[in-house]
Amino acid sequence: MTQKPDQPDGDIAGMTYNEASEELERIIKALESNQLELEESLQLYQRGVALLSDLRRRLTEAEASVRELMGHIEPEDEQAHDTTLS
Repeated sequence: MTQKPDQPDGDIAGMTYNEASEELERIIKALESNQLELEESLQLYQRGVALLSDLRRRLTEAEASVRELMGHIEPEDEQAHDTTLS
């Protein structure tokens, strides 16, 4: 018997990135085992899709935050900081 999802779909937002990622990994391994009933496979697949969607959203938001922060420390105009050795 495989592990059931740790939390219902509504609780994904309350998970850390690592918790969600680890649960997704467990789901993938369970699905790859080919030892699940159809209904359980479908339930785990749906949970995995929800986790993957949330993880991608978090990565996109983190990437946007990093770009914004980099904009504060990098000059807008490349000519403002000429680093050539000529």
